[in-house]
Amino acid sequence: MTPVRSLARAMLSGIFVVSGARNLANPQRLVPAAQPVTDRVAPLLQRADARIPTDTVTLIRANAAVQLGAGLMLATGRFTRPAALALAGTLVPVTLAGHPFWRNDDPAARSNNQIHFLKNLGLLGGLLLASADTEGRPGLRWRAGHRIGHSRRSVRRAVRTARREARIAVRSAATARRIPG
Repeated sequence: MTPVRSLARAMLSGIFVVSGARNLANPQRLVPAAQPVTDRVAPLLQRADARIPTDTVTLIRANAAVQLGAGLMLATGRFTRPAALALAGTLVPVTLAGHPFWRNDDPAARSNNQIHFLKNLGLLGGLLLASADTEGRPGLRWRAGHRIGHSRRSVRRAVRTARREARIAVRSAATARRIPG
């Protein structure tokens, strides 16, 4: 991993590690802002599995734990692509719950929430780039296409060889029939 990638990942993950740890320790301060989002998500979670807790504090803690864990993985360079995707997934509800600028009547609060909303949108873009980064190595799509092309060439080569050997066998049999004895 290059020093630039290491530094960029550490810088990108810093906010998630800090806010994840803070929110894991004290989720009650986020309940009023998160309540509208968790009220919408709770029925979907109940339909998916009845054992999944749907109370707001537990969902805040789960989101914070994912942010802390995935942030540490991204910062240390372990499982960076899945970690970046997990962080991107946690950022969407946090942004919608924490910065609904479209609901603010006060121009100063609206402007502040709009700035934070756009900042989170920029973080989301960075996380999507990090999730697509293969560190200069060929991606899965290229490797699969390369293997398919290699397999096709191998099959064509085997078919040509089999045809050639069949022609040789036919000629050998024809020659053997002409030889007396």
